[in-house]
Amino acid sequence: MASSSSMPSLMKDEEPRNWAELPSELTFSILNRLGVIDILQNAPKDLESMCRNAVDRSQGGLLEIDIWDYGTDDLLNYIADRSSNLRSLKLPNCFLVTDEGVAKAVVKLPLLEELDISFCGFTGDSVRVVGQSCPKMKMFLATEFLHCESNCESNDIAIAIGETMPELRYLELGWNRLNNTGLNAILDGCPHLEHLDLSFCFNLTHVSLMEMRLPERIRVLRLPDVSAADLVMILNWCSNSTPLL
Repeated sequence: MASSSSMPSLMKDEEPRNWAELPSELTFSILNRLGVIDILQNAPKDLESMCRNAVDRSQGGLLEIDIWDYGTDDLLNYIADRSSNLRSLKLPNCFLVTDEGVAKAVVKLPLLEELDISFCGFTGDSVRVVGQSCPKMKMFLATEFLHCESNCESNDIAIAIGETMPELRYLELGWNRLNNTGLNAILDGCPHLEHLDLSFCFNLTHVSLMEMRLPERIRVLRLPDVSAADLVMILNWCSNSTPLL
């Protein structure tokens, strides 16, 4: 058997190749040949590698980025450290991004105007840091997970929005646990709000919505109403013995 010293110098000295530079067609072909387990275990790592490469290539000029599902605190802060001009950040379903990670990142993104943290489970404290750090915030999406607990109300996020996001134009708060107090805080603190999604916010009452100045201020409004089919689905979901996220 030949010794390792006889290996061609190209094989020994060549730097590892950057998989993020592969043509999209070739990447797709490779993924098609991988098994499900391989994809689940390795695809997120590849996506993060490609994301970091894209951030590096932008050389500080990145304006928007979407890291749906695979975002982490480390990746978020890698982006924030190199993208101070970022205007739009979308990280829905990023379960590995924490309140602390968001708070650490947004202070480096003062020009941020759009943020999507849907299905991430963040608290009012982190939302407040977002508003205080990003005074130009115009679009905020924070749809939550389904809440089946009875008498479960919380205005922390709504109050944080109302107190720190005066330039807001677009707001999605699906499944939020705010009540009338929280909604009033948003309406009082966000005078430019045009789009308001309150889908499945069951702690709000129709009477209070009718009495408010919503028709004059809000161009697009989604109320907490549900159809009969939706209600059946929700009840079945809540009665499931399997805990829901």
